[in-house]
Amino acid sequence: MSNNNWFETGDIASLDTPALLVYPERVRQNIKTAIAMVGDVLRLRPHVKTNKSPGAVRLMLEAGIRKFKCATIAEAEMLAMTGAKDVVLAYQPLGPKLQRLITLVKKYPNTSFACLSDNMEAAREQSAAFAKNGISLRVFIDLNVGMNRSGIEPGSAAIELYRYLSEAPGVIAAGLHAYDGHIRDLDISLRTDKCNEAFRKVEAMKKELEGMGLAVPVIIAGGSPSFPVHAKRKEVECSPGTFIYWDKGYSDGCPEQDFLPAAVLVTRVVSLPATGIVTTDLGHKSVAAENEITRRIFFLDTNALNPVSQSEEHLVAEAAPDHSFHTGDVLYGLPFHICPTVALYERVYTIEDGKITGEWMNVGRDRKIEV
Repeated sequence: MSNNNWFETGDIASLDTPALLVYPERVRQNIKTAIAMVGDVLRLRPHVKTNKSPGAVRLMLEAGIRKFKCATIAEAEMLAMTGAKDVVLAYQPLGPKLQRLITLVKKYPNTSFACLSDNMEAAREQSAAFAKNGISLRVFIDLNVGMNRSGIEPGSAAIELYRYLSEAPGVIAAGLHAYDGHIRDLDISLRTDKCNEAFRKVEAMKKELEGMGLAVPVIIAGGSPSFPVHAKRKEVECSPGTFIYWDKGYSDGCPEQDFLPAAVLVTRVVSLPATGIVTTDLGHKSVAAENEITRRIFFLDTNALNPVSQSEEHLVAEAAPDHSFHTGDVLYGLPFHICPTVALYERVYTIEDGKITGEWMNVGRDRKIEV
């Protein structure tokens, strides 16, 4: 099979569509690339929100990765079930979610868990809950460095919050967490400048805390777009997630990163309802649909289709009036956004040497596994 059609599988006739295919050898190569970029595998803390799969996590464990980040209790549980030793829940757990985290901590004593906090009220709730249950959990201050989605702005209030975590029962001040997902400039030099500017506030806060005698053991910073920037900071743990599968969006937006597309959607033509109209079975139940219609899937094996509408079970595309498509034709494509696309599938099919070799269950996509 040539590099041009690396995505094709010879036994596609047995596979119902729509389906998501994953290529383990490409996944392994992406893991190697990420480790090479960061230089020290102990500074790599991949976010599993992209893969949600024990299969992908095992490949990372085999490569020596020991630290992970996640966004949900189910993802944290999936990591613990797979044997991860260090898991940061990059979320501020409160109420029922906090109780679930406590249950998880008790159920998996061989995994060291941590979470985030970004305000005093939440920190007090976390402290009281952990202390009541006889546990001490690492808590990172979630810093808002410009994304304005969560976190506390670096400054006096954040300093006071960190001081509280350093003294309160049931919690251990573990360090700082700073996600700069709002920085997505195509120009890597501009992206670097903005990332460095945002990170200066984190560095200043760390220096001030240490000047007060408060240890800052770890800084977790960045995601995929800023990964090349933070990878050069020897004191920082990096948390890319999309690298594991990559996608069309980041292939276009981060061309300086040498990751390979490792997850492909496969769909079939199911109807030819009118002249110049081709309908596939890739509805918005099957591919992330938050982008406008032309930025949901990039077909790898044709440029003759122009998506124009989508419903739950169908993707409608325009084609030339004299097109050669037939019902039953198979099409392969890259999702523009792989993370929410994975969440739409309970399993992926692994492809090796052009053949379907197995299935990886996307266990972490569930709202609840056991806990």
